[in-house]
Amino acid sequence: MRTGDDAGVYALGDGRALIQTVDIFTPVVDSAHDWGRIAAANALSDVYAMGATPLTALQYLAWPRDQLSFDLASEVIGGGMDVMARAGCTVVGGHSIDGPEPTYGFAVSGLADLESIVTNAGARSGDDLVLTKPLGMGIITTAIKRGECPAEIAQRAIEVMTTLNDVAGEALGAHGATAATDVSGYGLLGHLREICRASSTGAEVNLAAVPVLEGVAEMLEAGAWAGGSQRNLESLQPDLVSDLDVDLIKPLIDAQTSGGLLVTLPIERAVGYIDSVPGSARIGSVTSDKSIRVA
Repeated sequence: MRTGDDAGVYALGDGRALIQTVDIFTPVVDSAHDWGRIAAANALSDVYAMGATPLTALQYLAWPRDQLSFDLASEVIGGGMDVMARAGCTVVGGHSIDGPEPTYGFAVSGLADLESIVTNAGARSGDDLVLTKPLGMGIITTAIKRGECPAEIAQRAIEVMTTLNDVAGEALGAHGATAATDVSGYGLLGHLREICRASSTGAEVNLAAVPVLEGVAEMLEAGAWAGGSQRNLESLQPDLVSDLDVDLIKPLIDAQTSGGLLVTLPIERAVGYIDSVPGSARIGSVTSDKSIRVA
């Protein structure tokens, strides 16, 4: 498939497909165990976004052995293994190296019926847009790195980042999703643009309907805005149409870690999907005019 999806698809010849993806990144929170949990949940999301079931995983760890204790590395691995076990995904091996910066993640393989795979290329004008997790993780993790994030706000973000997208992924086929992707480094609008480009459509987003984590506005006002999110903003400007102040739109451009799924569904199927996926919300619709509008 050549749809620009985050996971690769390999037809096995018996009506099934192998879904493969890889995700690694440096620490985003202070707790080594939580970082491992987030890394695992994040890596699994690409498989869930295609309506597939994760099967096996390989883990990768780079560790500065002369600077950080191996006990911390064990905490990272323990967190990752906990989440993989919760997902029913078997970690069959991995690789570690001595590196200048701690880096951790997984290559995940999953299975799906070839005919039921959901890509980012099937959105149709008139479809509803549904988001399954709140935004703001990038802003909050930036504040955490600066030591400026209240503990309760950080903990809520960790809870969201370690929540699996399994329920959201399983519901795609049952409710006739036409397209889906997980929301990660490109931010909500960046990943929405990927869907629109692959589907030859546009979209309109209702800012007031988009769920955002508590505390994000305050963290953003305090300057918690990452360089990757700024690059997202610059990249989106040619396609973005809005009369709103750019600061109001920034949470929609914020680079996410282990975000939710962004799903397009026929209007008559969207309510059923939302009812079956806790925390999900209708945030807009797919249009025919090829632009990304925020109102």
